[in-house]
Amino acid sequence: MQRACGILLHPTALPGPFHIGTLGKEAYLFVDFLIKSAQSVWQILPLGPTGYGHSPYNALSAFAGNPALVDLKLLVDYGDLDRSRLEEAVKDSVGIDFQQGHAVKSTLLREAGQEFFRRPLMARHEDYRLFCNKHADWLEDFSLFMALRDHYGGQAWSEWPEALRRRDPEALREWRTKLAESCRLHRYQQFVFNEQWSRLKSYANLHGIRIFGDIPIFVAYDSADVWANQELFQLDDQGRATEVAGVPPDYFSATGQLWGNPLYRWERLAADDFRWWLRRFSHQLHFSDLIRIDHFRGFQACWSIPAGENTAVNGRWVEVPGRALFEKLRTQMKDLPVIAEDLGVITPEVEKLRDDFGFPGMLILQFAFDSGPGNPYLPGNHTANSVVYTGTHDNDTTLGWWQNLAKPQKDQVRDYLGERRPDMPWDMIRLAFASIANLCIIPCQDILGLDTTARFNTPGRATGNWSWQMAPNALTDTLAERLARLTEKYHRTRGR
Repeated sequence: MQRACGILLHPTALPGPFHIGTLGKEAYLFVDFLIKSAQSVWQILPLGPTGYGHSPYNALSAFAGNPALVDLKLLVDYGDLDRSRLEEAVKDSVGIDFQQGHAVKSTLLREAGQEFFRRPLMARHEDYRLFCNKHADWLEDFSLFMALRDHYGGQAWSEWPEALRRRDPEALREWRTKLAESCRLHRYQQFVFNEQWSRLKSYANLHGIRIFGDIPIFVAYDSADVWANQELFQLDDQGRATEVAGVPPDYFSATGQLWGNPLYRWERLAADDFRWWLRRFSHQLHFSDLIRIDHFRGFQACWSIPAGENTAVNGRWVEVPGRALFEKLRTQMKDLPVIAEDLGVITPEVEKLRDDFGFPGMLILQFAFDSGPGNPYLPGNHTANSVVYTGTHDNDTTLGWWQNLAKPQKDQVRDYLGERRPDMPWDMIRLAFASIANLCIIPCQDILGLDTTARFNTPGRATGNWSWQMAPNALTDTLAERLARLTEKYHRTRGR
């Protein structure tokens, strides 16, 4: 990587109606802000359709896009949705919350899909057909999964009738016919998501902005991925998970984090030449130019917790063939534009796996002041092949972090900065820009100088996450000029 910089902002946090950002006008305005501020990277979180809690890391599919991000105004322009219907819904949505916003958009998307299929001679129907054919390897299972989920009132697939749980071929044929209308509406939603995301990404790329995506190592139990590929996961003969994912006690939680994702049967994946993972990486590169592998250390060894445990304390480390997977990926792709999320309990074996493949790691400045001068997150200990952050989506905002920091740590920060009254968060932003790390990413909340009320996620908390939304017109020309000056000063324009 050349020296570059960018901003972390998930599209749901863009301004927009129904309390959810979209891939429409505000997304293009954000790209314009990146251009004006001399940035070269837009980092996002996973784009999959979210389930309970709306976590992007607990999606209903590792391949599908989130229909909640679809810009309904663009569907009006195409004639899929009546303008007055959208205006009425927007007017009625004042004061609704994030959860209600998802429900309203889901209703409007169904209406748009029904109108689309009432006009089969439109030119876009050929685009729809080509999209369905190109992505049939995941789209057919996903659309049926979602149609069945709707039919059974949102029940997890493990609660469906046995024939469907076990994917009996005759039962699948029968239900594809019964739910044909619902299936095609879900395929339509994926089509319009892909249509809008592809155009937005092309606009960003055309103006020198690379999309920095995210691929979680694990997938949700209640997902089309697990339902359609049960042999690849540690499940019992009833389809229930036997070993689940998490991390041991760490900085974020004294009892660890119990994520609950089913663990892989890596021997099955390896026996199939990691075909499922190759498809997943290839598909992710359709959405983004760079890929952050969330929980990279899980490709060396994962924390395996017996299903039914209430915390992550009673897990154990189990080695996995991540090296063989990356070697296979390297034979399929000339370059692996991968960044390793190497936070948490990192061993020499994990570092070696990362370094042997040349993957940049992550450096978090908020972690730099809880120990002595040997702390690897202190700027003096940074390495060039790294990505430096003030904080990530899992951290408090930098202003909130500073306001809640204990006095001894505040004193360390003051001493390091040489400032008795630091200008937070900008002094930390400047420290990140000055780092030797080739890529510098700043969360948008820090650019806006927001406190804890704008925190995006608190690990270990089941509800109340992922719903922060930026105020309209918050990103001003003054902010763009300030960022552009930092970018020039610390030679980070080369990434463009």
